[in-house]
Amino acid sequence: MSLFPPASCARLIVKIGSALLIDTDGAVRREWLTGIAADIAARTKEGQQVAVVSSGAIALGARRLGLAKGGRASLEDAQAAAATGQIALSQVWAEVLGAEGLTAAQMLVTLDDLEHRRRYLNAAATLDRLLSLGVVPVINENDSVATAEIRFGDNDRLAARVAQAAGAGGVILLSDIDGLYDRNPSLEGARHVARVDRIDAAIEAMADTGSASGMGSGGMVSKIAAARIAGAAGANLAIASGRTPRPLSGEARHTLFVADKGASARKAWLAGGLTAKGRLSIDAGAVKALGGGASLLAAGVTGASGDFQRGDILDIAGPEGRVVARGLSEYPAADVAAILGLGREAQEAALGYAPRSAVVHRDHLVLL
Repeated sequence: MSLFPPASCARLIVKIGSALLIDTDGAVRREWLTGIAADIAARTKEGQQVAVVSSGAIALGARRLGLAKGGRASLEDAQAAAATGQIALSQVWAEVLGAEGLTAAQMLVTLDDLEHRRRYLNAAATLDRLLSLGVVPVINENDSVATAEIRFGDNDRLAARVAQAAGAGGVILLSDIDGLYDRNPSLEGARHVARVDRIDAAIEAMADTGSASGMGSGGMVSKIAAARIAGAAGANLAIASGRTPRPLSGEARHTLFVADKGASARKAWLAGGLTAKGRLSIDAGAVKALGGGASLLAAGVTGASGDFQRGDILDIAGPEGRVVARGLSEYPAADVAAILGLGREAQEAALGYAPRSAVVHRDHLVLL
């Protein structure tokens, strides 16, 4: 049985890494891609809606432009390679999907598009409409304009955010590795981990940042981060080997990351965010209170950093420095600094106006 069959997963996101799509000479592996298109067509016929997050534009463009280091020698080279390669990549996808009777659509996004709430909702609406029309969206990061400050940096986390926006039930990260191992798989005695029910420190310690092919930008660290994002939105995620002719039609060897209970859409968006405008440090009592479903009060805040405004996303860290929650600030940074550790009556004197009920309200806060 295939991963995430249509009967149990109405919407599926498939991420394809550069090493699978592009050969070492920088050319598209068209025969393999034709098999993927056939797999997608078979799933579509069974009623599943499928979107693809496709890497490969930079590698493909670098070959056409004759750029060194796969187009990654500089930001300018990467942007030029992406601009050149994206049009070729889209054409290939349109051709192989068209041969199966499917219509392809292109969506290029930056980190900002999915981190800003209104733009995120616009992207989600577009995805929803395309999928409901039976179209196969082919999504990539807009590397031709993205800079280091506004980049996902890898398509693993992008795929997880797309799954969240699309309301997908499953994500398959097709890779040159067949899942998570308890240590670098090149080491003797490395053991494959078939299922992860909870991502904890032990699981994160197994990650390796390397990309075996040298073409991709995401190692196991980014894949585990993607699993965390997808899981918070209620989507199961699998890291599976794409080193077979038809990886979506059979039971490819994989690691399954089991999703949490689906959070509300707003809280899932908060949990999946990759950028925060600031950081609050809180005491142990506040950590306990948040765990019990309370809002974050100023009395429990011990420190604040960052130039944030009301409504910006903040990371919230406990006494040991680990981020335990994320939420939307009810105050600008200067006002938070003025009321650190204060009770309600003292807050009014410090601010010169009646304080809000919390620094971060529980309705706009999610535990991590």
